[in-house]
Amino acid sequence: MVRIVTRFAFGLAFMLASTVHAKQVSGVDVAETISHSQESLKLNGAGTRTKFFVDMYVTALYLSETSSDAAGIIAADDSMAIRLHIVSDLITPERMADFTRDGFVRSTGGNIADIEADIESLVAAFQDAVDQGDIFDLVYQPDTGVTVYRNGEAKSTVTGLKFKQALFGIWLSEDPVQKGLRDDLLNG
Repeated sequence: MVRIVTRFAFGLAFMLASTVHAKQVSGVDVAETISHSQESLKLNGAGTRTKFFVDMYVTALYLSETSSDAAGIIAADDSMAIRLHIVSDLITPERMADFTRDGFVRSTGGNIADIEADIESLVAAFQDAVDQGDIFDLVYQPDTGVTVYRNGEAKSTVTGLKFKQALFGIWLSEDPVQKGLRDDLLNG
């Protein structure tokens, strides 16, 4: 009898522990923390990018310390990451490239001349088929720049704080890709 109670207790503890570490957003388990280059980042907020009432991807913002200050996050020269979990089979490499370019134009108010080559380097990371379930991590580290990981594999790195600011502005600027998503990323 003691064995049964002990097994039940361990099983219950395991189930409770595993639910504490993830948040559900549009059916996607969003990790409370992620690690890149031995640095752990905390979930700041997560939400779903929709287009014409269709869920496209779940986005999560990870920071060293949580914050609701969009301008401060964009300006910061601190480690941070955006995770994109693709939930639609409607996303193609071409659409991903178009979404990205349009996002940079909105984020910068159209002032992309200084970072246009960097944008194309980022877009190149999306040129392989994009599949439902793919996870893209856009990780900024001050000494490295922005590294794009696809399903855990590094695809490209773009250096420069100005580029990072424009990239994070896609979701956090005053003219983000989706205002409700911006609020979700900032307000946990």
